[in-house]
Amino acid sequence: MPVKVQGELPAKEILERENIFVMDENRAVHQDIRPLQIAILNLMPLKEDTELQLLRSLSNTPLQVDVTFLLVKSHESRNTSTSHLNKFYVSWDSVKEHRFDGLIITGAPVEHLEFEAVDYWEELTRIMDWSLTNVTSTIHLCWGAQAGLYYHYGLKKRLLPKKMFGLYWHKVANRKIPLVRGFDDMFLAPHSRHTEVAAEDIRACSDLMILAESEEAGVFLCMTKDGRQIYIMGHPEYDRVTLDQEYKRDKAKGLPIELPVNYYPDNDPEKKPLLLWRAHANNLYTNWLNYYVYQTTPYDLDGTPF
Repeated sequence: MPVKVQGELPAKEILERENIFVMDENRAVHQDIRPLQIAILNLMPLKEDTELQLLRSLSNTPLQVDVTFLLVKSHESRNTSTSHLNKFYVSWDSVKEHRFDGLIITGAPVEHLEFEAVDYWEELTRIMDWSLTNVTSTIHLCWGAQAGLYYHYGLKKRLLPKKMFGLYWHKVANRKIPLVRGFDDMFLAPHSRHTEVAAEDIRACSDLMILAESEEAGVFLCMTKDGRQIYIMGHPEYDRVTLDQEYKRDKAKGLPIELPVNYYPDNDPEKKPLLLWRAHANNLYTNWLNYYVYQTTPYDLDGTPF
């Protein structure tokens, strides 16, 4: 089944060229099913890139997914056109009386700031509070995961000696948990971050369980025991060239950046990167939609309390 998006969303044409099944509103109204309502709070600066990446990740499922893109009112985006935001995004204030089957809170390039210093922190905390009563299951990505762990559990982030950048091997900790069902013993996933939440701090929190971690990159995936809050420390949704673009951008700016590890063939940035994480990334999002959203969400989404 498809992901449903607005008919003129630029990502729709790209997904269709990739043979990914998407539909617009006109076709969706003829589907005699109750689609899953998924909200995406997109905090990334290049919003159109993130839209495409996440829609790709949500497309590999037999379920119909209706996506609503959210923005925060307390921050002005300087890297995405106002016309795009006005056309394809809504504010959280305008939907906060609604319920959603799932929510994705993306990362954001604000790691250098204390959480309370981020200009939309207060609004984000209200959204995270709202998710506990109005969303069946929420995924937090990268900085969004660090923000969620800090707000809900008081777990602080810490600065890394150098940027965690590239593809890292991770080991599955408990394959009996449905979220990692179908994973191999070891898998690669992208990271691009300057901070982390210490594994020992996560282990000390009785409400959380670690499902995958890396000797080099630390915890990749953890969640609450009921599956309603899921924290992903990396970027499984990244495209083949996202790390390449970040590396070459920072090099051009003269910033201190090393080659992304395990990424370029022969560590040659002129060679096309191999796509080595897509299967597990798709599996992760499919498992989330199936086991933590579809299997547990009430059929009458607006009429049944969580």
